[in-house]
Amino acid sequence: MRLSETHNISGTVREFILLGFPCRREIQILLFVLFSMIYTLTIVGNTSIICAVWSSRQLHTPMYFLLANFSFLEMCYVSSDVPKLLANILSQKKTISFAGCILQFYFFFSMCASEGYFLSAMAFDRYLAICRPLHYPTIMTQSLCAKLVFFCWLGGFLSILVPAILMSKVPFCGPNIIDHFFCDLGPLLALSCVPVPKTTLTCATVSSLIIFITFLYILASYTRVLKAVLKVPAGTGRNKAFSTCASHFVVVSLFYGSVMVMYVSPGSKNQPGMRKFVTLFYCMATPFFNPLIYSLRNKDMKDALKKVLSGLSQDFPKGHEK
Repeated sequence: MRLSETHNISGTVREFILLGFPCRREIQILLFVLFSMIYTLTIVGNTSIICAVWSSRQLHTPMYFLLANFSFLEMCYVSSDVPKLLANILSQKKTISFAGCILQFYFFFSMCASEGYFLSAMAFDRYLAICRPLHYPTIMTQSLCAKLVFFCWLGGFLSILVPAILMSKVPFCGPNIIDHFFCDLGPLLALSCVPVPKTTLTCATVSSLIIFITFLYILASYTRVLKAVLKVPAGTGRNKAFSTCASHFVVVSLFYGSVMVMYVSPGSKNQPGMRKFVTLFYCMATPFFNPLIYSLRNKDMKDALKKVLSGLSQDFPKGHEK
């Protein structure tokens, strides 16, 4: 009897084995230490940005409000797969339940979609601030900024809802070994008992639309911004605009460059080693570098971070004395 694509016989596979990085135990311990350090520094760095924006009245602007939400997103993004990766490195079983695998797939790619939406919202903010400076205060109000943030979060989770539901109905009847460190789309579809063209097409369409629409919008926005900045006479205002936009564009390049290599490049899907490396880059390296990029190239952010750190250093001796 031929199985229907929407019929769920996933009960035959109750859990998956995440192969991760099969290597000697010594190398696995080294990877565990390295990934733990990157994860910890990522959480600390993005938390510092959130604290700096919250504590400095000078940073209570739409741009920094978006940046604070973006930093919180990065913390959620890196937490959707790295803790499980670290646990599996130390574990002998390296298993994840079927429900846990689908949830990990849903949350990871929802955060990925939200990141694209937030980068688009930040590009829109910079376009208004530089190309429409006189209209910026009346257009980019607190109300609009809050709506943009709400849409970015909600849009990310809604965008991946249908692919996640379809993936939960894919028939898996063995083998159950995923040659990856998390429940990625390609390795999961490769374990399907029968071809699922509708699910494959839907997931490919959704991911392509999110990637290319957001990327083209961001590219168009920064092209307009660059033209406007080049018309500004050389001076402090021009340098500050260049510095701010350069920070944003570096983050965009890191994220979209790695994502496109992963999901658009035809050869990368057939090379498990390359797939793992590229996935590691955009799910760990990008969130790790974002705080450094935004803080090192932004004087206002550096000043706010110094105040936060000085406040913590002053409070620590008091707490230690108690």
